Order: sequence, then structure tokens, then C-alpha cells
Amino acid sequence: LRLCVDQTGARIRGFETNTLTVIATEQYEQFAAGLQTEIENATGVRFDGKRVTILNADERRTVRPRRAVLLSAEFKSMWDRIKYKSTYRVRFDNERLVADCIRAVRDARPLSRARLQWRKASLAIGRAGVESAERPGAGSVSLSEGEVELPDILTELQTRTQLTRKTIQRVLSASGRLDDFRLNPQEFIDRVATALNECRRAAIVNGIQYRRLGDDHYYAQALLDAETVGYVRQMMEDAQQKSVYDFILHDSGIEAEFAERMEMTREVKLFTKLPGWFEIPTPLGPYNPDWAVLIENDEGERVYFVVETKGSVSQESLRESESAKIACGREHFKAMRVTERPAKYIVARTFDDVVAETVADK
Repeated sequence: LRLCVDQTGARIRGFETNTLTVIATEQYEQFAAGLQTEIENATGVRFDGKRVTILNADERRTVRPRRAVLLSAEFKSMWDRIKYKSTYRVRFDNERLVADCIRAVRDARPLSRARLQWRKASLAIGRAGVESAERPGAGSVSLSEGEVELPDILTELQTRTQLTRKTIQRVLSASGRLDDFRLNPQEFIDRVATALNECRRAAIVNGIQYRRLGDDHYYAQALLDAETVGYVRQMMEDAQQKSVYDFILHDSGIEAEFAERMEMTREVKLFTKLPGWFEIPTPLGPYNPDWAVLIENDEGERVYFVVETKGSVSQESLRESESAKIACGREHFKAMRVTERPAKYIVARTFDDVVAETVADK
């Protein structure tokens, strides 16, 4: 499938821009399962439980705001603590970035020699479509350095890292790893690009400082007072009437479990899934946290949270971009601490992590 292009003709990736709409003539679940099976058979890519979310337009439902919650004093109190917008500046030490990049490239694991691999398969075209079956006879052979055409490494890395050619040249020369480029050019470029991007993200996040904009710059509470649309498989009924909307929207099983616990927990007075327009600016693109929650502890004190739900809260398990945006979110909400009992930003795997923070807040 062709991806969208911008004004310069460059391909734009990401689901924010590219949306595939499928008009299926057979039963929907069978079509979706069959399509993903064909993709696996044709490309060798295995979804392994991380399947692309395919949503059926027939399952869309209108989600309406619950004005009794939206206009309550409790919700206004929570919203006033999180609604303000911010800006940021980055203190950037270029020499330290170069040193970190040199160290990362130098310490990267050794590369193997480039190899040519081949596989054999038989294809059959029938009424059901194209079917393939792998046959015996796969093999590989190592390529000598003279057989590998060397790409323009500076241009490739500049495109993939947004660093200057001069900086990249300094890093490559000082790393002592240029022989690996001749050994396996593409793998070397991939590893160096990953290392440089990780160092660049770390430098940006470590040097970032957020500042709250003026009192007139905020997300108006009235923006929530509008109907929205969700998919049945990504919503649950708000039986306890704690949410702003009559149905609770969620993006994953982890979020669904989190919402169920909030519904069943007496101390949770109200909460909302933060809409997509609630964005925090970061150098890596806008960041949209998951939840805003108001909890009342045993002493009757209100505790306010902005929660990011993740399957793992360890830095090692999160992708670099996720970890960096979370760090930016944490700094943003630090800048919002201008009221009594400000909202606390946390990353939670389960609702028990929020409960633990409530106890620690006493």
C-alpha cells in the first residue's frame, strides 16, 4: 500500500496520517483474521499478539458527556489543576552530545559480515487467492567487502538523525568503527542511527525545562461538553457514573482493566480519559496522557492524579520515544504545581500503583 506524501514528495509514516479503510464483502471478523493470516504467510511477519487494531465502522457508537459530572465542583477542581498549557526550552550541550554519541557507537556490539540469503517457495493461484508454501533449499553465503556497494553514509545518517554532517563525521572518525561499515554497510548504518537517536533524545530530555504559559492559555473545560464517537470493542459502560462520558473509552486491555478498577474503587470520586486534543508539547512531538483521576483518601483529603498506563513501568521496557515523552510529561506537570495540592503525574502498570502513591502522599 502506498503511503501519503508531503509537499516535497517525502513519504509520511504513522497512523495519524495514513488510514486504511476496508470495505469487506464477507463477515467482518473472518475477513480481518484472513487478511492478517495472508500478510503473515506472504511476508513472514508474525503479529504474535501485537496485531494491528482493525476497527469495524459498523461498531461505532456515539459517546455523550454526562453534564452532572462535567459541571460538578469536584471536576472543576481537578480540571483547574491540569488544564494549563506550557512551553519549553532545551539547554543543549553539543560537545557532551558528541562525546556520548562517540561512546555509544564505540561500545555497540560487533557486526557480522553481510550475507546473501535466499528461500524457495511454491505459489498457487486459485479462487481463494494466492497461496504459498515454503520449499526446502534455503541457504546463505557471506559476501566479501568488494561485492558490497557502499552507500552515502553521511547523507543517510543525517536524514535519519537530523544531526549535522559535521557532527556525524566527528562521531564516526572518533569511534574507530568505520571498518564495520565496509563489513556490513546497512547493519552498521542501522545501529549507528539508533545509537545517535538515543543519545539525541537523552540530551534533549535531560536539558528540557517547562514553563507554564499565562492564565489565559489553557484547555477550556467546555471542550469536553461535546459528543464523540467510539468503537464498541474500545468502550465500557460507566455504570457508577464517575466518568465525564456515559461510556469509558480505552485503547488497550491494560487501560480497560485500569478503568474497571477505578469504577469499583470507592475512593475514586471521578475520572476521565483525556481526549486526544489534550496535548503536551515535546521536542519529539505532542504527548497525550491517558487519565485524570480524583481520589478522596480516608481522611477526606482530595488527591489529584494524571496517569499514564503502561504494561511495564521500567525504563528498559519502554521504547526510547515513549520514555522520552513520559519524562517530558513529568516535567510539564512539575511546572503546573502552582496551586495547593497540585496534580501528581505518575506512570502506572495497574491501579494498585496509584493507590500506593495515594498512601505515600499522606
